[in-house]
Amino acid sequence: MRTWQTLLASLVVLMGLGLEVLSAPVAFAFPGDRRDESCAERIAAAIAATPEGETPQLPADCVEHPGMSAVELRAAEAEMIAHPYPDVVHVPYQEEVVWTRAYRRMIGHVIIYDAPNGNPIGELDAGYNYVTVISEQDGFIQINYGQWVAKEHITWADVSKFAGVEITTQPKRPFAWMLAEARPSRYPGGPQDKSAEIIPRYTLMNIYGVEYANGWEWYLVGPNQWVQQIRVAKVKPIARPEGVGEQDRWIAIDLYEQTAVAYEGDRMVFATLISSGLPQWGTHEGLFQVYERYEATRMSGAAGQPDFYFIEEVPYVMYFDGDIGLHGTYWHNRFGYRQSHGCVNLSIMDSWWLYEWTAPEDHSNAWVYVYSSGTYRHDLPAWAHR
Repeated sequence: MRTWQTLLASLVVLMGLGLEVLSAPVAFAFPGDRRDESCAERIAAAIAATPEGETPQLPADCVEHPGMSAVELRAAEAEMIAHPYPDVVHVPYQEEVVWTRAYRRMIGHVIIYDAPNGNPIGELDAGYNYVTVISEQDGFIQINYGQWVAKEHITWADVSKFAGVEITTQPKRPFAWMLAEARPSRYPGGPQDKSAEIIPRYTLMNIYGVEYANGWEWYLVGPNQWVQQIRVAKVKPIARPEGVGEQDRWIAIDLYEQTAVAYEGDRMVFATLISSGLPQWGTHEGLFQVYERYEATRMSGAAGQPDFYFIEEVPYVMYFDGDIGLHGTYWHNRFGYRQSHGCVNLSIMDSWWLYEWTAPEDHSNAWVYVYSSGTYRHDLPAWAHR
């Protein structure tokens, strides 16, 4: 049973925000708990009728329940009014950072020539092959000095405009990015509300409350708006790992949520989405340090295999675990889902931000802490697999 102290504390939150109880919208009492659907209105009326400084006499049948109380929902709604968006600063998209090179994808089996209409000097198997363009002449594209390929084998790369956020004030509540667009539900475990607007992918939202329904967490992200946890990536602050100094810069990689959070000591300064290794090429957990950095470098692997890849000019690379590193990604836009051969994929803007943040000599060997805040489940719908 919830105590009067708990209920009173929730009421104090409302008063502390300087909001009049009567002005807030009525909390939605959702099906699935033991409250009558009228509890929210009855509790609101009881609070409104109570003289200032006195304890409200709440309806007895509305006090015991397994989920958020109506008073807590009212407190959450007051928070939504006072803080409708996360208190962060979006990293602005900068063309001059992202498009320092002309990124392209190569299609099919490709012959490499020494000049336009010249002699064959090599070839690349069909695969995940990406290059940067130097010039174009007579239907051929120059990809390196002395290396040309036929123009019909070249197409545009899918370069993401996504970027993370700088954190100047330590968050007072969790926040998350929407990964799979959907309409919110009016209650945890409920169907999507057809009258609500679709929340697009990459929308950043505060989380004002958490409930459990049908075996999953559901997050309260707006008035009567709940989204299932598998549709979002939540930022979860963690304690500084043992061995990392109070003044050290370190990056926390959460494989479960597919997020990265940068810290200066115990202070969060940046957060974003990532794409770590697929199950067959998992990113290793543990505490590492950046040991090698490149503004751009070539990556390739799995020669002769269906998953063969050859990627030139991978931007802003920081190796921390053998050949596994953090780096910019210009060949997909699936941040928030596992996608790589083990590396930590970031958007180009985010990799640039972290590369510059760790550029000072005192921080060039920044710590990288890879962990998992949860366990992947196998009962996910196909669209939700990370």
